[in-house]
Amino acid sequence: MGDSKKTFFRMGATLLLAMSVVLAGCSGGNEPSNGEQSSAGSDVGPDNPVEISVFLNEAGQQPTADNKIYKKIKDELGVTFKFEFLAGDKNQKLGVMIAGGDYPDLISADTKLTAAGSVIPLEDLIEEHAPNLKKHYEKYWNQMKDPNDGHIYYLPNYGAYNGEVADTYYSGPAFWIQKAVLKEFNYPTPKTLDEYFDLIAKYKEKYPTIDGKPTIGFEVLNYDWKNWGLLNPPQHLIGHPNDGGVVVNDGKAEIFADKDYAKTYYQKLNEINAQGLLDKEAFAQNYDQYMAKLSSGAVLGMFDQHWNFGNADDSLKTQNKIERTYVGFPLVYDSSTKDYYRDRAALNLNNGYGITVSAKDPVKIIKALDKLMEEDWQKTLTWGVVDQDYYVNEEGRFMKTQEQRDNAADAAWKLANKADAFYGTAPKIEGYFSDGNATSASNQPEEYQTSLKPFDKEVLDAYGFNSFVDFFSDPPENPIYYPAWSVDIVEGSPAKIANTKLNELSTKYLPKAILANTSEFDSVWSEYVSEIQKLDIKAFEDRINEVLQWRIDSWSVK
Repeated sequence: MGDSKKTFFRMGATLLLAMSVVLAGCSGGNEPSNGEQSSAGSDVGPDNPVEISVFLNEAGQQPTADNKIYKKIKDELGVTFKFEFLAGDKNQKLGVMIAGGDYPDLISADTKLTAAGSVIPLEDLIEEHAPNLKKHYEKYWNQMKDPNDGHIYYLPNYGAYNGEVADTYYSGPAFWIQKAVLKEFNYPTPKTLDEYFDLIAKYKEKYPTIDGKPTIGFEVLNYDWKNWGLLNPPQHLIGHPNDGGVVVNDGKAEIFADKDYAKTYYQKLNEINAQGLLDKEAFAQNYDQYMAKLSSGAVLGMFDQHWNFGNADDSLKTQNKIERTYVGFPLVYDSSTKDYYRDRAALNLNNGYGITVSAKDPVKIIKALDKLMEEDWQKTLTWGVVDQDYYVNEEGRFMKTQEQRDNAADAAWKLANKADAFYGTAPKIEGYFSDGNATSASNQPEEYQTSLKPFDKEVLDAYGFNSFVDFFSDPPENPIYYPAWSVDIVEGSPAKIANTKLNELSTKYLPKAILANTSEFDSVWSEYVSEIQKLDIKAFEDRINEVLQWRIDSWSVK
């Protein structure tokens, strides 16, 4: 498909959405800004205050009214953030916004918004008004461009590194298991699914309850867009990195949902369900319920991405249940297969903030975001306020006292003393600051070692490791096109329709297959595969491969 056709297709999708709004009699929203307006009156400062409304596409808690970081931002920059967090289904919420044409100023990225014309191009705004952002994204500029029309719509929140990557903390996917289970059996190293589930089965049999609650052997999150806990494991088990719903070989992507190696995984879950190891409520729970179970200490294991359950980890630490926190293992089907869970940081495309067509002053918004990219503000957003949240030792290294570490893991303290709601989706310096300090305490080598609890040190010493990253193989260099999950499957296209229907089929059939009697698994699986074969999977795979090839052609250093 040529560039002009792709642009026309997106315009067509946007036009259809616009027509549906007119036909529904909706007239909300403002005229889109093209970023060409005068910057007069748009400077950021306490004498020129502005309130920026923000929609975040995941559940969260409002910061306290007296949160010290937001107060500092308001006092020094005149900027106040007003947050709305997702409650319920993301697609439904975005659909209502798009139909009404009424948006906040800043919004978490979503390709539905791009297709609907809900967000404005940012490249001119950045070039003219945001020198810090321009410098931050300079070497990633081409990657940020939408392959359909060449505009930049979002400011990626992760993956733009300043210098070397600091990696004492692992945030990615793994099969997680409680440290207590490892200690119980003298610190084994499970490499395969069978070895992993055997440990869980033995521990659950020995300890049917934990702190008065029934022990849950294995947990699965299959909720809304965070359903990778159910869908993603097969690609890793055959030695591939996280490419979303496809595996990529020699630059060519194909789905794996219907492959025999996927069947092997779900058949194993069917077996462990028959053993009573799988949470009976796994497929009926939302994210908050899942997190509550992990935070209770009663869940022995799960497949997930570490960043997704970090708050449960923090809760367990605050409860002084260190032995109930988790170690990630990069399991594979065959122990001769090299694991590829840990990857090199890739730009988090189609993520981060976009400025919507409803924003009255995009210049002021981009200037506020640009100001918060200054090193001093980045240090405040990550480390906190010096001498309150951390201290600087004689060598100029940022460190924390034990009390400061405990505070940083306390959910209630963070709501009053951190700007996490803003920072998680915001552009950010990653790696190291210009003074050599890591951009986060968890990646400051000496702080990381000092912050380890005695039990954590016992676990690491048992394996001969320095950090929990060492459980994973070092990642190779990323292919230029990686990762495939960040490809925009254009809204309304045959590829998007096929992908949406595949997701719906997986959400319906996989729980059904896993929870079926063992003798019925094959028939449910066969029905699932036959339903997949009715979809236009080729359109989906073709779209992925078209964009992967575009990346190879466009992103390579000339």
